[in-house]
Amino acid sequence: MTHYFISAGIELQKGADLMKAEAGLQRLAKQTRDEPECHLFEIRQDLKDPTRFTLWECWTDRAALAAHYEMPHTKAYLAQNLTNVCYIEELGEIGTRETA
Repeated sequence: MTHYFISAGIELQKGADLMKAEAGLQRLAKQTRDEPECHLFEIRQDLKDPTRFTLWECWTDRAALAAHYEMPHTKAYLAQNLTNVCYIEELGEIGTRETA
């Protein structure tokens, strides 16, 4: 079975409260792990720059990730405007490529 993997980098928005963002991200991760098509959802904080975070995610497919963005807990976190997405990488097995 093939899953859909992504890695994403986010950072604290200018003027946002770091402790509020940390608590919100912890809550988001816990709630997201309960989604039926989520196989992995980890958020790690940069040890040298605590305003930066990396997300590691594994979903059943792209549609499952799209559904995640429609979940009430995801919308509630995003509505707080605490963090910005810096990048999103779609990941696959070594040697696999998506052709345009």
